[in-house]
Amino acid sequence: MAKIDEMCVNAIRILSADAIQKANSGHPGLPLGAAPAAYTLFKGYLNFSFNNPYWYNRDRFILSAGHGSALLYSLLHLFKCGLSIEDIKDFRQFGSKTPGHPEYGHTAFVEATTGPLGAGLGMAVGMAMAQAHLASIFNKPDFNIIDHYVYAFCGDGCLMEGVSSEAFSLAGNLKLDKLIVIYDSNNITIEGDTDITFSEDVEKRMQAFGFQTITVEDGNDTEAIGKAIEQAKAEKTKPSFITIKTVIGYGCPAKQGKASSHGEPLGVENVAQLRKNLNWECDEAFVVPKEVYDHCEQISVKKAQKEAQWNELFDRYCQKYPEMKDLWDKYHSEIDEQKLLNDEAFWDCSDKPAATRSTSGEVINRVKDLIPNLIGGSADLGPSNKTYIKDGGEFGAQNYAGRNIHYGVREQAMSAIANGMALYGGVKNYVATFFVFSDYMKPMMRLTSLMELPVTYVFTHDSIGVGEDGPTHQPVEHLSMLRAIPNLTVFRPADAKETIAGWYVALTSKKTPVALVLTRQNVEQCKYSSKDAIKGGYIIVKETKAKPDGIIIATGSEVQLAISAREELLKQNIDVRVVSMPSMELFDAQSDEYKQSVLPEEIRKRIVVEAATEFGWGKYTGLDGKTVTMDTFGASAPAKVLFEKFGFSVENIVNTMKSIL
Repeated sequence: MAKIDEMCVNAIRILSADAIQKANSGHPGLPLGAAPAAYTLFKGYLNFSFNNPYWYNRDRFILSAGHGSALLYSLLHLFKCGLSIEDIKDFRQFGSKTPGHPEYGHTAFVEATTGPLGAGLGMAVGMAMAQAHLASIFNKPDFNIIDHYVYAFCGDGCLMEGVSSEAFSLAGNLKLDKLIVIYDSNNITIEGDTDITFSEDVEKRMQAFGFQTITVEDGNDTEAIGKAIEQAKAEKTKPSFITIKTVIGYGCPAKQGKASSHGEPLGVENVAQLRKNLNWECDEAFVVPKEVYDHCEQISVKKAQKEAQWNELFDRYCQKYPEMKDLWDKYHSEIDEQKLLNDEAFWDCSDKPAATRSTSGEVINRVKDLIPNLIGGSADLGPSNKTYIKDGGEFGAQNYAGRNIHYGVREQAMSAIANGMALYGGVKNYVATFFVFSDYMKPMMRLTSLMELPVTYVFTHDSIGVGEDGPTHQPVEHLSMLRAIPNLTVFRPADAKETIAGWYVALTSKKTPVALVLTRQNVEQCKYSSKDAIKGGYIIVKETKAKPDGIIIATGSEVQLAISAREELLKQNIDVRVVSMPSMELFDAQSDEYKQSVLPEEIRKRIVVEAATEFGWGKYTGLDGKTVTMDTFGASAPAKVLFEKFGFSVENIVNTMKSIL
């Protein structure tokens, strides 16, 4: 290793140790051990433009082991990618650009929010899939305008998490040769040596998934690391997995190779010893020699020239293929909300009873030409979820242009991959499964919401309406779970019109994911439903007199039931209003004036009807209201029997309303 390279590697180590020590919080072990590998990648192989974090043809770097964030921040600082030395000093402080784990949209050049181990690996697979898809659409024999790599950096913990196996199994099947995974293998976790929990042959596992595997025995051998990356880039038929054997906490004698270096500061004396051991001449914290800055800047300036070269290539591409430029613009622009809102064909629906999952499938195929970059798939449930794009082709190793992705039974990886595709950009993507299996997806959906990615989640089989499959497949608490996630719109439509409204919300959303919660069973089409469903809650049937005696709030398939109960109450001279509330989040975002017009605060006699737990409805029912909901799991029986047995009947709704009047 040349002296200047050794100085740069040690600068990364020292900066990371100083930042963690100043914060008195963080994970120094990974940055100290992995600095040579990360520096080698950034210096010699990672294409980026320090002037533009959004350069389209940049390589993507995802630090899946997000606890090692000090490593990434030190690299971004040295290579002039938006972080000052003051930002490094503010590591883990409130409002700083250097939070404890990398956050997309908060820190420039951070490609994904990582920290939950393994999540970054799933997102990297999604990015590689999006790249393969878009390259197959836009690249021409004489113009390779989408041509770069996705690098994912992971540790032992990432590979223990099941999401990584799910994602890599699919990546190997898809032969994503632009995906390169770098494994920091230091054999240490928080609890000690990995032998106590993690003894399989990782390389053989990755080979079984369909990866090329390469091993570097010495994590300080930058020449060998470089050759491994070159070998990975040379492989054109499969993804690559590079194992780099490192020593956690390298350079700190008291901590090196020990679990104690993983997640706690080294300590003032140990940081001083680290400096001495690495022959670091400056004892003052956060001071880096000028020659290190100059060297890294020269590298960054040279790399930035590739953006200018690509821009020139893209200009020539657009001139030669103007029709592709038009398509490119369509792929990378937002849909016209007003035009879609006024599109009668989009809003058209039959008056025949239909499952909302079926209407959802019709909408997907209604907009497939309007939105050519719409792409999605299901966790092996496409025929049940009704998410297949007709004539869209199958996405696979033989046809990356296909619009139908077959995820297999891999719900958690599916949602992580969806995040990666959305982060990559250029696609409008959706994923689907049965609603009860959102349990598997929740951690990745939380990241979707945190990163403000407009992914659409299609959940079918939404309640005890699943019927004979029984309680294992009947979601009860899941609406409450998803509604508890900030920045997630949960939309449970009552009929076809409201289902179309849900898709309108999803297709026009810019920073919020949308979960469409749909029925398996047929539902009646309500003649009163309207586009107002996009407001989240609206009066679907108004009272006949000046002031209602009470209000029934309902969602999904229970809305028609509530309307039938209202008709029965009216026969008994009880005049109530029925409010359909497909989305609490959208309703709560409306003006106070609108919310008062739908749910006047002086009307305190309210009941809620929903085939799920009552959790979360208290803010609408108040102290004077009641709910017709569930406080148990379901059962195995025909859907109509279950609704009756669990109290979702006209009679029970009528009696519940009368009990509070």
